[in-house]
Amino acid sequence: MRFFLAPPLLLLATWLPAPLVHGEAMLKPWRQGATPALALKDMRGELQSLDRYRGKVVVINFWATWCEPCVEEMPSLERLVERLGSGRVVVLGVNLAEGEARIRSFTEKTRVTFSLLLDRDGVARKAWKVGGVPATFVLDAKGKIRFSYVGVLDFSSPSVEHQIERLIQK
Repeated sequence: MRFFLAPPLLLLATWLPAPLVHGEAMLKPWRQGATPALALKDMRGELQSLDRYRGKVVVINFWATWCEPCVEEMPSLERLVERLGSGRVVVLGVNLAEGEARIRSFTEKTRVTFSLLLDRDGVARKAWKVGGVPATFVLDAKGKIRFSYVGVLDFSSPSVEHQIERLIQK
């Protein structure tokens, strides 16, 4: 089993309680600077970059198959796309340095249909300052990060869906 050690400050941040609405965790507003670049190949070998998704809200989720909280979170990301529509919101799952065979086996079992990008050398993880997984970033239609969250989040919860829908309507 592999794992990433997070800097102590990031670990402390993940232990702090997330904002709650009616007992549900919510995405945290982003106040940490500009959106880093993201250009990675997907499972078909096609290069995906954020420019391709201008005009849509994009949810970027850093994950790994060995990360139980990541696996737990995947179905709710899938439901988010189903409920809000792939024309309005795009989910990109950025896998951390695992082989394609392992990822393909995982997606066959879990039926993940959103795009999975391969961060084989950890360049995206470093650029996005991901210290622990799952880590999620939500970008508005202009490509600016608006929200983030480290840890498991139910993306099909009404409070999270509402936050994302507000970005879609802007």
